[in-house]
Amino acid sequence: MERTTAFGGDPNIGLFCRVLEEIAIVPPEAPDEFCEAIRAALGVDLVRTTIQGSSIVGALVAGNSRAVVVSGLATPDEVRALEDYREVYRLEGTMNAAGNVILVNDRFAAVHPEMEPEVIDEIRSHLGIEVTRVTLGGVKTVGMAGYATNRGVLVHARATPKEIGRLEAVTDLPIGTGSVNMGTGLVGTGLLANSRGFIAGTATSGFELGRMADVFGFVEGI
Repeated sequence: MERTTAFGGDPNIGLFCRVLEEIAIVPPEAPDEFCEAIRAALGVDLVRTTIQGSSIVGALVAGNSRAVVVSGLATPDEVRALEDYREVYRLEGTMNAAGNVILVNDRFAAVHPEMEPEVIDEIRSHLGIEVTRVTLGGVKTVGMAGYATNRGVLVHARATPKEIGRLEAVTDLPIGTGSVNMGTGLVGTGLLANSRGFIAGTATSGFELGRMADVFGFVEGI
């Protein structure tokens, strides 16, 4: 199985797509080759929509099997497209790029360290999980500095033991450091994964793929 793909030649596939276990949210113009690659690797159904009129849906959406957190600037039509699959919580205020500021799976969420307490309470309520503030490798946009599935958590290659310890306090899943696309620590920009598999940007090295397989529990299948 192919373990890499690109979005119209761009290896930063995590910017253009958000995987919520059995569904993948992609912009309407997503190339057929990209869509087929993620279907094959992840076994997902596709949800086609922009978010606030933009194609970078991966940066503007977060969520898990229970609910979706979306930019508060999403249009009513965009919200309705997501409501066909999940409960939707709109992230209002200046910190509204949900995919950038929230790292989440079905067990926990890690959020931007400056996120307001009342917003954290709403995320906790809608997603039904524990929430912690953290940086990863000193990066506050944890939704791009890490990637969490229900099998493991891959974080920025420079994440410190203290940062990893914050995650270990809210999950017992394997947590490992890594990179994508030949050394990029912002692993969320170049990776898509769920409990069934993973796929990375085309610039990702064999060593980086091996690290992903290890953390997400797919070593035998790589």
